[in-house]
Amino acid sequence: MTPEEEARHKIDKLLIAAGWEIQDRKDFDRTAALGVAVREFALGRDEADYLLFVRGKAAGVIEAKKIGTTLSGVSEQSDRYMAQLPDHLARWQDTLVFDYESTGEETIFKDMRDPHPRSRRVFAFHKPETLLKWLEAAASLRARLEDMPALLTEGLRDCQIEAIDGLEKSLAEARPRSLIQMATGAGKTFTACSSSWRLLKHAGAKRILFLVDRANLGRQTLKEFQEFEPPGAGNLFTDVYITQHLRSPRFDPDAKVVITTIQRLYSMLRGEELEEGADEQSGFETWEVEDGDIKPVAYNPDIPIETFDFIITDECHRSIYGLWRQVLDYFDAFIIGLTATPTNHTLGFFNQNLVAEYPYERSVADGVNVGYEVFRVRTKIGDQGSLIDKGYTIPVRDKRTRATRYRELEDDFDYSQNELDRSVTARNQIRTVLETYRQSLFTELFPDRSGEWVPKTLIFAKDDNHAEEIVTIVREVFGKGNEFAKKITYKTSEDPQALIKAFRVDPFPRIAVTVDMIATGTDIKPVEVVIFMRDVKSSGYFEQMKGRGVRTIDDGSLAQVTPDAGTKTRFILIDAVGVTESCKSASQPMERKRALGFDKLLEQIAQGRRDEDAISSLAARLAALDRKIEKEDSDRITAATGGDSLRALANRLLDSIDPDVIKARTGSFAGEEAMAEIAERLQDEACRPFNNPKTRQLLIDIKTKADIVIDEISPDETVSASFDLREAQKRITSFKAFIEENRDEITALQILYNQPVGRQRLTYAQIRELTAKLADPPHYLQVADVWQAYRRIEEAKVRGAPADRLLTEVVALVRFALGQIDLLEPISVQVERRFNLWIGRQKKAGIDYAPEQMEWLMLIRDHIAANAEIAASDLMQSPAFSDRGGVVKARALFGQKLTGLLDEMTEALGA
Repeated sequence: MTPEEEARHKIDKLLIAAGWEIQDRKDFDRTAALGVAVREFALGRDEADYLLFVRGKAAGVIEAKKIGTTLSGVSEQSDRYMAQLPDHLARWQDTLVFDYESTGEETIFKDMRDPHPRSRRVFAFHKPETLLKWLEAAASLRARLEDMPALLTEGLRDCQIEAIDGLEKSLAEARPRSLIQMATGAGKTFTACSSSWRLLKHAGAKRILFLVDRANLGRQTLKEFQEFEPPGAGNLFTDVYITQHLRSPRFDPDAKVVITTIQRLYSMLRGEELEEGADEQSGFETWEVEDGDIKPVAYNPDIPIETFDFIITDECHRSIYGLWRQVLDYFDAFIIGLTATPTNHTLGFFNQNLVAEYPYERSVADGVNVGYEVFRVRTKIGDQGSLIDKGYTIPVRDKRTRATRYRELEDDFDYSQNELDRSVTARNQIRTVLETYRQSLFTELFPDRSGEWVPKTLIFAKDDNHAEEIVTIVREVFGKGNEFAKKITYKTSEDPQALIKAFRVDPFPRIAVTVDMIATGTDIKPVEVVIFMRDVKSSGYFEQMKGRGVRTIDDGSLAQVTPDAGTKTRFILIDAVGVTESCKSASQPMERKRALGFDKLLEQIAQGRRDEDAISSLAARLAALDRKIEKEDSDRITAATGGDSLRALANRLLDSIDPDVIKARTGSFAGEEAMAEIAERLQDEACRPFNNPKTRQLLIDIKTKADIVIDEISPDETVSASFDLREAQKRITSFKAFIEENRDEITALQILYNQPVGRQRLTYAQIRELTAKLADPPHYLQVADVWQAYRRIEEAKVRGAPADRLLTEVVALVRFALGQIDLLEPISVQVERRFNLWIGRQKKAGIDYAPEQMEWLMLIRDHIAANAEIAASDLMQSPAFSDRGGVVKARALFGQKLTGLLDEMTEALGA
């Protein structure tokens, strides 16, 4: 076929797959099917490659081009016969509505009813039924997106309002990809529910796809949709729109929101069954494929490209824009990304179209999330590793079966800190870290607690075996039973969903140990301690894991699971491995193109695969395996292969593809044909041992068996355990910079800078302006966090803690930072001291107050502590006074002196 004929052939196949009947001009019958595509249809002096009829009326055109043609300029050619149709031709409107340009390999599409018709790439052609619905609609989707009603903001946070407004502005501009960045805990899913409601109700969206990282998060997302009550609707979301969490390979045809993992969707597009439980683990990060590249997706008539109008990708990690990108590209849909931690890869995929940005620092300043402190624990083995002298007998465990055997050391066994919990488990190192945590818990970390309840603690382990060791030692160190600490991983024997729920809402377990299962997305608000006993190299993944501790929780809910807790104002990140000090990359964890599995490679070699890449890869893996296995396993391999060691097998494989070896076998003057024949013979000889299925299985079993040495001998000790002061110093530096930058801009700072302490009279409005500006970018500071930073750096000069949400505490902070006062203490303490001095002066002046008057004076004192001032109007507006009779009662108690008394107390006590 010519390139043009090949293109027509591919286009025909795509049209037929989408349900179109294809006709030649001589066989023209526009009523033969709902959708008819007529080849080479004459339109005046021009000829359309395909004219599309929907229900017997001309609706669109396809301009066919040979494969390799760039299509961006072809649409102008189509405009000639789209602009004016013959009067006698049955048509939907005077001009054609739909415009396709295609090579069969690449297709672009334009809807002329869009406000600003713009060609977009599509995977295939739309079905005739879809074009009919679009033709019968009053306006196109993109036109409806330009005419969305104003957002009802009731029940929405400012950051959520900003995200929805930014998204709808982007959609109104027909931008195909929009990225929303919202800090963990700021309500990304709630925002998605709100947006989905509006897109379905007001934009007339056909269906929305919500992609999640794994099935567990799909269940969590479904619950959010089930509990979401749209403002003004009077019903729950799912009472109005069917929402399906996909657990089978079939869509509910009436579903308006479909929640699924990307690997399940990929399997459906491929027409394949998904292995049981395959989407319980992360598809974005860890799902393995057979050959290092997932098989391409072809058009599936059961899931046409127009199945979804919008795709929301939650926690959009890098791999879905590489390995999994074809799944997103399949659908003719707007793509909306939700993430707390955007990387350069994410921003690149979304064309730098960041429609809303709400960073973690801002969320802390707004009280949406809490801040954190780093408590660094160093141990001797954790920093240096250890050495076990020869002669000792040590346990060795098979990671796969967990079977334990014992081995006497013939040589000294030396291991580094990098081998900890990968090839060596040092139980005393784990125990030392956990004992340090227990000892510091109610002395340094939570000194105000009763000591009866360990705060909800999440520990990140390196793998399931490491998690198992940690759980066992946690129970020993704290002297508790099984209910106290639980392992929550994909390999746990208990129901992981039930464990997550219990960890979230029940008093027990107090400590959960995980690897990846609840590292992202899972909402567990009561967590107050996150312990890293594994390092993380990905900056994005580290932020996600850290985010498990940032959630705010109301005091009542926290007290239900941790009875002696007060208000959650921060969480503690305990770093036992240097995770806060190590360099981080922008990529996600385990984000790489996976190679062919060892078992698959052996199978393909046995089936006759002989390319250099495969032979070289097998040789490298056998050589690597040879360095890891023990003599016992090496002898088993030698016996199975008739005398060949792994090293010999690897060398023979490499020789078979070495040009110098081949030339030596054939002679210097041999032709290419002779060399190829010798090469084939060498390769067959080198690969012959792998024809034996028993040999292959033995290699697989030995490769799968990974031993971990258990060091029960080396003692460990804590080298240091203290708060990391770098973050505290950074916060103080930022606070001082804020003061200096705004000393002439903010009224409160002008007064505090330019007036002596005794004459620094501030109003509540001025203090409120100061705290609001403090929380703004780029500093994102809160009074409590700056106060805590000073406590860490200058502990001897700081007493007490600021009252929660008491704005006047900022005045003490500024004065302390400027060196106007030597002691940082809560404003209530200062006002109490001033009040006692004022009462003393009153008594010296012969003024005594009756008990009821003193009760009112103390109420006035507390009001001034919280507001810096008081006026007669406050006596009517504040419940503390109005519930006791307000200004009328106050005048009855103090008579005509009331106004002067309020001014005098403001002067004496005010900030």
